[in-house]
Amino acid sequence: MEALIEVVVFLAIATFGAALARRLGLLAPILLVVLGLGLSFVPGFPEVRLDPELVLVGILPPLLYVAALKTSVPAFRLNLRPILLLAVGLVLFTAFVVGTVVHLILPGVPYSICLALGAVVAPPDAIAATAVARRVGLPRRVVTILEGESLVNDATALVLLRVAVAAATAAGGHVGVGAVAREVLVSAGGGVLVGLLGVVVFGALHKRITDPVLDNALSLIVPFAVVFAAEEIHASGVVAVVVTGLGIGHKQPLLMSAASRLQVGAFWRLIQFLLEGLVFLLVGLQLPEVLRDLDEPAGRLVGVTAAVLAAVVLARFVWLLPATYLGRLVPRARRRETSTPVQVPLVIGWAGMRGVVTLAAALALPLTLADDRAYPRQLFIWLAFAVIVVTLVAQGATLPAVARAAKLPPDDPVQDALSAAAVQQQASRAARDRLEELAGGAPDAVVERLRGLVQSRTNLAWERLGGEERETPSRAYGRLRQEMIDAEREVFRAARDSGKIPEEVLVRAYRDLDLEESLLRQEADE
Repeated sequence: MEALIEVVVFLAIATFGAALARRLGLLAPILLVVLGLGLSFVPGFPEVRLDPELVLVGILPPLLYVAALKTSVPAFRLNLRPILLLAVGLVLFTAFVVGTVVHLILPGVPYSICLALGAVVAPPDAIAATAVARRVGLPRRVVTILEGESLVNDATALVLLRVAVAAATAAGGHVGVGAVAREVLVSAGGGVLVGLLGVVVFGALHKRITDPVLDNALSLIVPFAVVFAAEEIHASGVVAVVVTGLGIGHKQPLLMSAASRLQVGAFWRLIQFLLEGLVFLLVGLQLPEVLRDLDEPAGRLVGVTAAVLAAVVLARFVWLLPATYLGRLVPRARRRETSTPVQVPLVIGWAGMRGVVTLAAALALPLTLADDRAYPRQLFIWLAFAVIVVTLVAQGATLPAVARAAKLPPDDPVQDALSAAAVQQQASRAARDRLEELAGGAPDAVVERLRGLVQSRTNLAWERLGGEERETPSRAYGRLRQEMIDAEREVFRAARDSGKIPEEVLVRAYRDLDLEESLLRQEADE
């Protein structure tokens, strides 16, 4: 019972922190980490030890799955080269740079376990990257690259961590580039196969299910089932979840009914909100655990921490600039991708925030090495924690200013509106043709009402091309219809309170009015 109360308290604090961040115009991940750090000093506040298995198997899969569901597969495919350069190449490069730096500072510590630390701090966090990138308002292509990187890089880092730890805990302690490459290929290949199988199996189940509640339940099961299946054959569960999420998300309009899509979307927004808030709060609350048994001399602690932070930040820039432009020397890459201003790699380089996966991986480091040899494990955990806090708070807080200073060319809203209006006109034409084909025998009033609905949707798409200085007919309709809905609700509520109608009638009436209001609000937000 006490554990359940603590979970509820943590969720309540995370919700309050996220609401406060919105009120203050701050980024929720940053505020929640700082809030967790502050609460960790409060006497009597519950101490929490983050279980690595809980993070890697219980929290990460659903968050990766919902992120993959919302990722555009065509955009992901179009930017596959920069995504893989970051998610695979940069992770490996950063891990070896950090491992080498730590080994040079601590020559008595085997290189293999230093490389394991490099793998721990190498991958930027999936949650932090997407949350910050979208909040900052970066161009669509930059957001796609950051999201794609964050979806795949954990797999690379965790495979390298597995290889490095195996070498560190075995006799000899040697880790070779060939072994790393082979393990990455086998693990990633197995993950892709399991992910594709998940698309086939769960896609077929979604297509057969017509009850939105059952669709919702199945959607919650999918990421865990895919991860368990991948881990069973020693493949990458991260890759499997991402592949399944991309496939299901891309085919979702063909697999689920409208009611299922609405309910599943709302359900995953809630899960994502709660889990993201919880994990960032928990990161901050780990400070007592991280500091426990840390007995390094202050001078060496500061020196090693500064060196690792510098290696993590600088390695990203050292890799990004050549990778961005040298790859374009290949004619095929030059034809597929648009020219990239130098501000783009600079902003992407500054968006390397670390998060809960880094901390979970650090806590999973072995207690001893081969032959029960000791190593500064608590120092390594501290270094991972310091990288998380500094990159998330310092880089995350300053990323909006960096993005503004870079003056990245924003997405053209006029072009977006033109494209949407053109497609909407084609869709309206198809709807009118289908209406004329099937209208025979239907009442004239019904047919005219449907024709007017099609025309109003077309008009709404073209109205978005106009300026914001005047009220368009659609906005006037929305404003007036909202007032009418409020009046209708009041009448139904009064009738229920006076006993004229039962509760069931009120619920049905409110459901219809709520659906109409949500559509009005969605159109107003667009």
